[in-house]
Amino acid sequence: MENGKSENVVRHSLLTGFDVYLFRQGRHFRIYEKLGAHRIELDGTSGTHFAVWAPNAQQVEVIGDFNSWSSGSHPLFRRDDGSGIWEGFIPGVKEGNLYKYRITSSSTGLKFDKGDPFALSWEVPPRTASIVYRDSYEWGDLEWMNGRQKRNALDSPFSIYEVHLGSWKMKEGGRKWLEYTEVADGLSLHLSKAGFTHVELMPVMEHPFYGSWGYQTTGYFAPTSRYGSPEGFKRFVDKLHRSGIGVILDWVPSHFPADEHGLAYFDGTHLYEYEDPRKGFHPDWKSYIFDYGKGEVRSFLVSNALFWLDKYHADGLRVDAVASMIYLDYSRKDGEWVPNEFGGKENLEAISFIRTLNEAVYSNYPDVQVIAEESTAWPMVSRPTYLGGLGFGMKWNMGWMHDVLGYFSLDPIFRKYHHDKLTFSIWYAWSENFVLSLSHDEVVYGKRSLLSKMPGDEWQKFANMRLLLGYMFAHPGKKLLFMGGEFGQWHEWSHERGLDWGQLDRPLNSGLFRWVSDLNKFYRGERCLWEADFSPSGFQWVDFRDWEASTISFLRKSGDGDLVLAAFNFTPVPRFNYVVGVPRMGTWREVLNSDAQIYGGSGLGNLGKVEAKSGSHGMPHSLSITLPPLGCVYFKSPKAHSGEGAEHRNVPKRLS
Repeated sequence: MENGKSENVVRHSLLTGFDVYLFRQGRHFRIYEKLGAHRIELDGTSGTHFAVWAPNAQQVEVIGDFNSWSSGSHPLFRRDDGSGIWEGFIPGVKEGNLYKYRITSSSTGLKFDKGDPFALSWEVPPRTASIVYRDSYEWGDLEWMNGRQKRNALDSPFSIYEVHLGSWKMKEGGRKWLEYTEVADGLSLHLSKAGFTHVELMPVMEHPFYGSWGYQTTGYFAPTSRYGSPEGFKRFVDKLHRSGIGVILDWVPSHFPADEHGLAYFDGTHLYEYEDPRKGFHPDWKSYIFDYGKGEVRSFLVSNALFWLDKYHADGLRVDAVASMIYLDYSRKDGEWVPNEFGGKENLEAISFIRTLNEAVYSNYPDVQVIAEESTAWPMVSRPTYLGGLGFGMKWNMGWMHDVLGYFSLDPIFRKYHHDKLTFSIWYAWSENFVLSLSHDEVVYGKRSLLSKMPGDEWQKFANMRLLLGYMFAHPGKKLLFMGGEFGQWHEWSHERGLDWGQLDRPLNSGLFRWVSDLNKFYRGERCLWEADFSPSGFQWVDFRDWEASTISFLRKSGDGDLVLAAFNFTPVPRFNYVVGVPRMGTWREVLNSDAQIYGGSGLGNLGKVEAKSGSHGMPHSLSITLPPLGCVYFKSPKAHSGEGAEHRNVPKRLS
């Protein structure tokens, strides 16, 4: 209702003029506190205040289970400030009531029933109504929140376990999802046993099509109701925090689906999306692209990012499909895209939005990380905005992932011809703050599981898998492993079924899990493996030239002088009396060996230690070691002499 009165709706506003100004400028970073459905008491009467942005609507009504989903009884009032916001207070509407907005287009007169873009809860799909919800959860993770600045710093260990909540484990019979509170207990115990520092959840925001894995979001401000209530998800995060595990959320500001109840054509026009399909429609995903040039859309998205940090205590956001945002020609042929004002292919509005997003997140939460999934060579993705970067804290290393998996899929007899796939990543290892990711993208759509990618018989497959993970944990960069990889899931991942947990009863699978657990435990306890991940001062090659034998060796170093030597043999031929140079004399302890029998290996090794001898590889000393077949060994150095290796390291806690 524009200016008249309604018997059932009271004209009332939660928004000030300054709120509206910031919203339109794209600078209101908590607009979710004013738009959407909010339970309030007005003049002694309890009810719900509704507010929605629909500037091109002729009329906006609230329909729901409280008015039999009928028109005419609860029209909202249009603000007279040109903001396009409709609002009003409806007495008696309480928590748990279902609702939608019935929007009449001013241009066509057609009516659309839309879910609330700011809804805090939704019906279980395929139902599509929004639900009135009031937050009343009492958090118990104060100790975690007070200490997470150190846990989430760039010079701290990050070993991330990527999870799709619905298919990590299912209820008995494999036909029903676990609820948030149910999965929290089992997942926190598993992560503690496996030693991971963080969990990364594939999108939990409400999504209509389960097969999208959450990457086609409609309910940006609500965890999916498939697994329970918003309070249930808060209990999930709380449980993990109290178990010492950080929670990173996948977040999708790049596109949204075309479902009728969602954001597409919200008020009968292209409101949230670009109008021109050459900018506003994604040809690969058949979804709509946010119009980053509209201040209101920018406020919506930045507010949403902060919402998950504000209300759900998330420790970070992994931003999906950044390349599709910053390139106007992404997945388009000539003539199918519109150049920017300078004739280039860069989406200047999206780049500006990303920088604003990261500045807003880090200024409010310097103790979290924003991680980019960016698949191109765009420069300075994880560098501060004041230096011209995009302002992310870290970036997935997609190049490392493709090179390494391509290498490991080869029969070892051919690996020597592709040695550069192992070594090339060091040439650019410090150009960004990289996360080494072995993600869900590599175990779907016929790509097979990680284990089944490995060549050879069963023993060799598991040996290769242990070798791959040993190489990843020693290589500079933070770590990410998709669920199932820690125990050798054989089947390709499917969102329709739980992981094959019964495989853990098999010796080779349980050995792999023990290897991952021991890797994580050692990794977390050794500063040299993570303190200088993003500085060349933390790495030194010993030998990268032995392509004929398919071996490499290098040192990881910390600021206090600790050293770890990692040596790798990518063939099934054991290397006896294999000489590697080291910088220190004395006894080097063998601290990890992927070929140990407890992991399912053949048991070749170095009896726990090796004494340094005369020099090699340009170093003053050397070790003569046994390098097991398809295996890796880690050695811990003797303590440094006074003043040796204690150079200062200027590694920032965050970059933004």
